[in-house]
Amino acid sequence: MSEHSAWLDRLRASAQLPPAAPRVPLWWGTAVIGSVEPDFFAKALPAQAIGVQGWVEYSVRDGQGGWALAGELTSTLALIANALRHSGFAHTWRDEQLAVCDEHGTRLGTVERGVVRQLGITTHAVHLAGVTPDGRHWIQQRSLTKANDPGLWDTLMGGMVPASDTVMQSLERETWEEAGLRIDQLREIELGGRIATSRPAHDQVAGYVVEDIDWYRCVVPDGVAPSNQDGEVAQFALLPQAQLHQRLLQGEFTTEAALIFAAMTGIAGI
Repeated sequence: MSEHSAWLDRLRASAQLPPAAPRVPLWWGTAVIGSVEPDFFAKALPAQAIGVQGWVEYSVRDGQGGWALAGELTSTLALIANALRHSGFAHTWRDEQLAVCDEHGTRLGTVERGVVRQLGITTHAVHLAGVTPDGRHWIQQRSLTKANDPGLWDTLMGGMVPASDTVMQSLERETWEEAGLRIDQLREIELGGRIATSRPAHDQVAGYVVEDIDWYRCVVPDGVAPSNQDGEVAQFALLPQAQLHQRLLQGEFTTEAALIFAAMTGIAGI
């Protein structure tokens, strides 16, 4: 096995990690919408929220214990989110709603972004990888104050898709906010693929990251350069592909960006 193939195997394994502690399903109706640690609600919610008359009830289905949500999904998740915020179990509050889907990707409701990791709800993100006409790659270094992966290198742009947006609307907005680029400045924008990650959220109590990422590629014309607008990027750099591969192997990139660049450039085969 080559050095690059071994690196790619390790990378793929790092993108699919089990939870740090056991988790049980979170149901709404017959759909699994997430997962929680077994005692999470008992610790984080008021006593009256739990049980037959509450927002969540412990249940056993086909021999598997878990928690079932009552009532209309979005409303119940809003009650839970605000309770988690009050009890200190919510992550950074965003006042931003993300879609909640079943196992097949059907949208069932929405939830505050600040509690999705604790509830193990799958999130949707979009990334954009930009190359110059001569094949060099634009990359960004994440701000040193970011909660996740501070200082690591990333694709040209990456961000969450809120419930209010389509993927393309998020791509357009985030490309401006992170890179200061308008879509009509770019060429040959196309979908590259989708990657899925699942791993513990070490920056949050009882958190678990489950995320689907649609990544796009584009050509950034000569004379066009990114410029951050939202303070979340430390700097941009432009790398030849050989140098990009070297820095990937050195572990300088986020897991998501490394997976995208591996798929985009065929690093295992060089």
